[in-house]
Amino acid sequence: MSLEVQGRWPARFEPLRAAFAASFERGEELGARFAVAIDGEVVVDMMAGFADRDRTQPFGPDTLTPVFSTTKAMAALMVARLIDSHDLDYDQPLAELWPEFAAAGKAAISIGGALSHQGGLCGLPEPMPASAWFDKPLIAARLAAMAPLWPPGSASGYHPVTFGYLAEEVFRRLDGRTIGAALAEDLAGPFGLDLWIGLPDSEHGRCAQMRKPPAMPDLGPASEPRRLAFRTPWASPGGVSQAEWRRAAIASVTGHATAPALARMMAVLACDGTLDGRRFLSSRAVAAVSAERVRGPDLVLPFTLSWAAGLLRNTDAGIYGPSPRALGHSGWGGSCAFADPGRRLSGAYVMNRQSSALIGDPRAVRLIRAAYACL
Repeated sequence: MSLEVQGRWPARFEPLRAAFAASFERGEELGARFAVAIDGEVVVDMMAGFADRDRTQPFGPDTLTPVFSTTKAMAALMVARLIDSHDLDYDQPLAELWPEFAAAGKAAISIGGALSHQGGLCGLPEPMPASAWFDKPLIAARLAAMAPLWPPGSASGYHPVTFGYLAEEVFRRLDGRTIGAALAEDLAGPFGLDLWIGLPDSEHGRCAQMRKPPAMPDLGPASEPRRLAFRTPWASPGGVSQAEWRRAAIASVTGHATAPALARMMAVLACDGTLDGRRFLSSRAVAAVSAERVRGPDLVLPFTLSWAAGLLRNTDAGIYGPSPRALGHSGWGGSCAFADPGRRLSGAYVMNRQSSALIGDPRAVRLIRAAYACL
């Protein structure tokens, strides 16, 4: 008997439901949810499986999923709003807002350059406990003093964790709030979106339990940027309880969300800055955050990539459907959120069985392609 998929979808999306169910039938999923929005309205919302590893709790409408680097899409949108409201430019040097950042040859790194992974700060070279990541002032000070690992602006090199601290510093110095607080107050709350960067204890009970991938991803030949980004004992936040990790508002990795909330959030980019008839970003801001800032072989991820200001453009990756105008972000283990302004379409995939894919998890890619085929 085929798996029962819960949720809602128009009849024309039945092939998408079948593709979603097939991932479970192949044993690729524990619990998952996929959503598609058109003009900001969720038209597809399907879920199945279990929220816990013991398979006792259904993966339901209220299940929250850690989305890891898909958090960067949330952060990119909030920084875009900040720059928009302060009438700033992504080409402005970051050191104009953060004077200490000019040290060690970084004076010319722009806000957009930092957010498009060009700054050469993909990991921290000095040993430290993994728990040190939860001390934001310490990490900010280390990034400010650090010499870039390559000439800034010469190439991209994905910043898996440090991205969040660079974005946070821009936000803190202009706004005074954390990105997580601004997300809650300016976007999630007003639009009713189940999005979090820094999860309150009251929400922990509905979090999906993650099943880690069977193996680490293949990063390609060893290099110093790849070592510091992923392969040191302190490369990612750790050494604290699961509750502390969930509470931490690290704007690169600790986000939690549902698929419909992510799909509606990305509709801001798909619909020229508006959601529910209300303007969140100006058209100018949408164009600025979406514009290509660097393109070529990434020095950390083993792919040729096109980066916007915190978002991955579909130009080379081809993982967010058929449109080269689409853009989004993916998270460790498989989650993703994307927007296609040409179709005014957005979507998201979340799951709790992680794969070893770095970007473009095959499960998500199949679902996105199936969704487009149903349009």
